[in-house]
Amino acid sequence: MSPTILMNALQLGLIFAVLSIGEYITVNIMDSPDLTVDGSFVSGAAVCAMMTLAGMPNLGLICSMLVGALCGCVTAFLQTKMKIQPLLAGILTMTGLYSINLRMMKNMPTVNLFIKGKPAPTLLSNEEFRIAILLIIVLVIVGLLYVFFKTNLGLMLRASGDNEVMVKSSSINVDSMKFLGLGLSNAFVGLSGALLAQFQGFADISGGTGMLVLGLAGIIIGEAILKPKNVGTGLIAAVLGAIIYRFLYTIALRLGFAASDMNLVSAVLVAITISIPHLQKLMKGAKNNA
Repeated sequence: MSPTILMNALQLGLIFAVLSIGEYITVNIMDSPDLTVDGSFVSGAAVCAMMTLAGMPNLGLICSMLVGALCGCVTAFLQTKMKIQPLLAGILTMTGLYSINLRMMKNMPTVNLFIKGKPAPTLLSNEEFRIAILLIIVLVIVGLLYVFFKTNLGLMLRASGDNEVMVKSSSINVDSMKFLGLGLSNAFVGLSGALLAQFQGFADISGGTGMLVLGLAGIIIGEAILKPKNVGTGLIAAVLGAIIYRFLYTIALRLGFAASDMNLVSAVLVAITISIPHLQKLMKGAKNNA
């Protein structure tokens, strides 16, 4: 593969690393996978695209996080106040977001980031510094989250995910922790969608399809390699896994897989990675019985 293709894969890997970090909060910290992701990812992209066209690309990135956080809070509201099961709450939010996202994009399925026939200036317009900018964003997020999860509030959020019943007996408001966790998670998901929109020069209403699996793939691959034992290495594993996954994705495309087949490839890859510990036990048992 050419250096250009490899650099492109690295850049996309860093963008999707932000997505994996967001999902890490719900999957590993809260122990509750969130299906809001496919909708909030597009929400972030849509908001950022429209604000970029309005001449405010950097503010668009910030607003994408706020909108993503709001999406997560809607799911938290359905879970805590309406007593809807977590998976169903995520599905309901994701479904409703499709119409909202389309409205934000002025009922256009695709919004191109062009102003007067020229690409709109964005944070990622300069290809020479793009990797450095993305790397800084990822490192800042990892650093801030690492510090946050060491604070009392962060420890309460982690405790809520570990044992909700025990936390309730400790006078910690579990509902508030769900709002915090889901809001924080989807804020980073929205930011990832915004960065992708600026990177590729457009926002697509169907761009969130398969993002849940993609983010999970990064987490699972990273954990299979690093085997993290604390939050810090867990966050690093999510970043590393997202980058490795993107390189595997690029290799699959070069081998002749169509882009439309990649969701299937992702699902198979995740299934195999999850099954590795079980397969290792089977192989070890087979050797012992031989």
